[in-house]
Amino acid sequence: MSTKPKVLLIATLDTKAVEAKYVRDNLEAQGVEVLHMDPSIRRSVKPGAEITPEEVAGAAGKTIQEVRDLGHEGKCQAVMMEGAAKLALALHAKTPLSGIIGIGGSMGSSLVSTVMQAMPYGLPKVLVSTMASGFTQPFVGAKDITMFNPVCDIAGINSITGDVYRNAAIAVAAMAKHYEPKKASDKPIIAMGTLGTIDRCTVRVRKSLEDKGYEVLVFHTLGTGGQALDQIVSERDVIAVIESSVVEHNDFLNNGLCSAGPNRSKAALAKGIPVVIAPGNADFMVSGPPEMAERQFPGKRYHIHNKALTAVRTEKEELTRLAQHLAGLVKEGKSPVSVLVPLQGFSHHDSPEGHLHDSSLCPVFYNAAKEAMPASVKVESFDCHLNDDAFADAIVQEVLELIKARNNN
Repeated sequence: MSTKPKVLLIATLDTKAVEAKYVRDNLEAQGVEVLHMDPSIRRSVKPGAEITPEEVAGAAGKTIQEVRDLGHEGKCQAVMMEGAAKLALALHAKTPLSGIIGIGGSMGSSLVSTVMQAMPYGLPKVLVSTMASGFTQPFVGAKDITMFNPVCDIAGINSITGDVYRNAAIAVAAMAKHYEPKKASDKPIIAMGTLGTIDRCTVRVRKSLEDKGYEVLVFHTLGTGGQALDQIVSERDVIAVIESSVVEHNDFLNNGLCSAGPNRSKAALAKGIPVVIAPGNADFMVSGPPEMAERQFPGKRYHIHNKALTAVRTEKEELTRLAQHLAGLVKEGKSPVSVLVPLQGFSHHDSPEGHLHDSSLCPVFYNAAKEAMPASVKVESFDCHLNDDAFADAIVQEVLELIKARNNN
């Protein structure tokens, strides 16, 4: 049996045979063993890959002819996605992989990324895709996927794409050679959201909890960060969640750029995990460049964070709706929840040193939360700023109390 690191190559031989062979040759030149999965729909190529289209379709409960007879590329693709993910997971369980690489346009990238998103965090994942310079979120999702832009279309090997394919093959091979699956942490895990605007609070909370023996996973709440937090909560034994950055909820409600969708925060609440909510970053919504922000939110105060992002000040209406939305999520869940509200500002933007400071609006959120939250939820105010040490310490104390209460039940 080969002791070389095993890399799964996913590429359709019916349309990408030349590119697949080139990538395979470069992988093997780097000293890794290649297992090729061919999810082709149009035709089966002989001699084929180690994992054939017939096997991919079969894993989804269809014959390849039944897939072709569907006569609809989206429906055919859905079957092959299901089969490919099942086969990859089974292969990884039986003969552990050390890496995955795939190539494709929009259709191929959808299939390859579906497989990659099903695989564990940490396993090297490289996708060469024509979508890499465009809208990557559907392909990366909440997983650790690296995308390479081939620059040209995936249509043969030329002086540009050849370098890209080779670089991608070398990258995944190098990662595969050094891949060591991490053992699950023996420390209890707490998940937390943040942005740079509340970094002072986040760092103090994280360090305090780490000093007490917890592992704190901190997520950047710009849409996919919150989705990743929820996915980790679903997959792992997380014992508490600190929802200290609520900008993704604000953006969901107001069509901002950083929406994480309607299901944000539901994972922890559905599992009954203790949750502490603090309205970090409730003071703004995220829009694009200033001209976009002015069109999207006419008449609103705003701060140009950088050339791509503008923070738009929330007012009474948005803060009230945010509190009611969070209360609705809490009511649907099973978690013990506490809501802690600082009355002197919700982020650096909402501070005397910032550009959107308006402490008169903090009580608006507090009062709305007090009214909307279930009676079982503690809603407490603090006469300080969210980034003050006193507030960070209050979060830590509340998390520890909720964990202790749950453990005693």
